[in-house]
Amino acid sequence: MRILFLGDVIGKPGRDVLAAELRSLKTSLQLDIVIANGENAAGGFGLTKGVAEEFFGLGVDVITTGNHWADQKEILAYIETEDRILRPLNYPPGTPGRGANLYKTAAGKSVLVMNVMGRVFMDALGDPFAAVDAELNACPLGEAADAVIVDLHAEATSEKMAMGHFCDGRASLVVGTHQHIPTADAQILPGGTAFQADAGACADYDSVIGMDKAEPIQRFTRKLSTQRYSPATGPATLCGVFVETGPKGLATRIEAVRVGGRLKRSVPTV
Repeated sequence: MRILFLGDVIGKPGRDVLAAELRSLKTSLQLDIVIANGENAAGGFGLTKGVAEEFFGLGVDVITTGNHWADQKEILAYIETEDRILRPLNYPPGTPGRGANLYKTAAGKSVLVMNVMGRVFMDALGDPFAAVDAELNACPLGEAADAVIVDLHAEATSEKMAMGHFCDGRASLVVGTHQHIPTADAQILPGGTAFQADAGACADYDSVIGMDKAEPIQRFTRKLSTQRYSPATGPATLCGVFVETGPKGLATRIEAVRVGGRLKRSVPTV
């Protein structure tokens, strides 16, 4: 199976680079499933029904999120009926939506996707390791699922790396989101799980983590907040990871993907 996971899509520039590049990537990489983190897709904060439908129209199969998933309040009702959108799994019981779901590809393969949020330097939620463990036990790789993908939305790279090793041999891919910077540690762990600490962002990199530079710089230098952050509006780079799996669902290949904008281009060949 061939999987493309895209990091946090930030505002209209991020959506624009998806529109410009995703269809050709789906063809050239012969993709079976595309997952994108959309928690910053609506004006840099949250997700709306309209933006989600734009993603689906562009060829995204599943949207994961993170700590900004509920910033746009209309999502609270929409996520109850749209099972292609996930919010973090370890939110309290009764929170709208779901944190994991089993999806069918066009070829009939079953893919378990789960979205979980870290706790180091983040909001205090339930134990992400226990939440992921329960899902892995309920839907084992190679038995109930042909592939398993974990999006860990977290601040600390140590927590992300620990999750990768915790899932090693039981997931096809564990990938981090939230930091918006693509890390250079794409690897296959000893048990066969593909891992990258952060997929980066689909955003303008002439920015501060995808946001217009002026306000973040002022907050760092003057300790004053004068306006809300807004996405940088220049040409965006599409950032993510490409993974191939073998017959048992474990990874045989992982490579970084970067297309467009300021960052050096990196596109796998198949």
